Amino acid sequence: MSRLSSRKQLGALVGVVVLIGAGGWIAGTQVRSPADAAAAHTAPKAGPVTVEVQRQSLTATVVASGSVEFASPRPLALAGAVGTGASATAGGEGAEQRITKAPVAGTKVKEGDVLMTVNGRPVLALSGSVPMYRALGPGASGDDVKQLQRALRRLGFDPGSISGNYRQGTASAVTNWFTSKGYEAQKPSPEDQQQLGQLQQAVSSAQQTLLTTNSTGGSGAATETEAAEAGTEAGESSSTSSPNPQSSTDAQIHQLQLASARKSLDMANAALSTFQASYGTKVPAGEVVFFPKLPVRLNKVTVKTGDTASGPIGTVTSSDLEVQAVVPGADAELLRKGMAVELTTTDGKKAAGKVSALGADAAASTTTTTGEGEGEGEESAGSTSEGTETEAAGTSASNASAPVQLRISVPNSGELADEAETAVKVTIKIGASDGKVLVVPLAAIRTSSDGKVRVQVERGGRLSDVHVTVGLSSAGLVEVKPTSGTLEQGDKVVVGD
Repeated sequence: MSRLSSRKQLGALVGVVVLIGAGGWIAGTQVRSPADAAAAHTAPKAGPVTVEVQRQSLTATVVASGSVEFASPRPLALAGAVGTGASATAGGEGAEQRITKAPVAGTKVKEGDVLMTVNGRPVLALSGSVPMYRALGPGASGDDVKQLQRALRRLGFDPGSISGNYRQGTASAVTNWFTSKGYEAQKPSPEDQQQLGQLQQAVSSAQQTLLTTNSTGGSGAATETEAAEAGTEAGESSSTSSPNPQSSTDAQIHQLQLASARKSLDMANAALSTFQASYGTKVPAGEVVFFPKLPVRLNKVTVKTGDTASGPIGTVTSSDLEVQAVVPGADAELLRKGMAVELTTTDGKKAAGKVSALGADAAASTTTTTGEGEGEGEESAGSTSEGTETEAAGTSASNASAPVQLRISVPNSGELADEAETAVKVTIKIGASDGKVLVVPLAAIRTSSDGKVRVQVERGGRLSDVHVTVGLSSAGLVEVKPTSGTLEQGDKVVVGD
């Protein structure tokens, strides 16, 4: 029994020794010297950062943010008085041009429509490239009259021949047009009517003076004069018949009086004819506004009912939409007029556009368009056919980073319906690779002091230079072609240390 107990005690002692030894071994493996600990935390030796060469298609684009606006903005103002101003009434009422019905922003204006009223008179819209700059009435002639005649004919009011001379046919057409709009055409003012009466009275007075002068002066004097003339023609000797000196003087005076009376009558008739040539139904300068192209949209209105009609009234645009954007000068150098544009709205809707102007052309506040001239040749100066290539906007800029304005036309404005005055993403494709090409990150491109372009390729832990030519770049990648050495898809090029 004691022997068995001794064996158990020995076994337990051996087990304790084993456990103590194992614990010591484990503790020894976990304990490090300060040098070992520092070595374990030292960063590994730095090596180059590499990226694999890829083979893919590249599409280069210029991307910008733009705003959708109505196209062809132009200021709206009246060319002159509406009606006859101070002559509107005998009491001088209406001398101040005051708006009685203001235009409404957002209104679509067609040819023949009433834009607004001033002193109860209409301001009407017509299509034409010659701006209204004077009153048109009897006696007027020129391209503006011809433009009015064509507009009247388009509206269904025949002015007769399209001669450019304002005559009775044009006046009748104007009268009928105004009547169709519920207004009376502008007839001669009270002052004009009074002046006509005075001129007519002057003619009558001159005629009466001539008749009176012609019937007075004495029949004797006339007989003696006729006798003297007859005697002279017959060759009678002056020594056998001497006219009465007093009678001869009276006859001369009478002849002078007749000549003066005839001259006064001629002058009175000339003044009456001149005035009558411009007397009749007129179109005051402020009652018509010619637009290069209709319809237009009243985009902004800066006046209200009760304001005076002098100065700017607002802004009109076409019903078409366009996009205005700004790009850096370096990007602008890559753009050309006519390039296709993809427009993307904030909700993901896409529309097609086209670059229509760059730089100063795009910054212009107005664009000149061709009027609806029935083939009349009323084409504005300086217009160019769409799609014609022009010089890049940034080529003349001294600072390549200077912003350049860009205007983009939208052929189908319905694609951006209800998007006016909202932001859109502008994407312009400026080039594409010919199929799949070798591409590397731009950071892999290095330029030597001699101007040669190269990339560093890591193979088997060693670096070697491969000279390349670069092509299209997009989204941080650039097309490369090796000119010395080899470069293949999957090779690792250095982009950093």
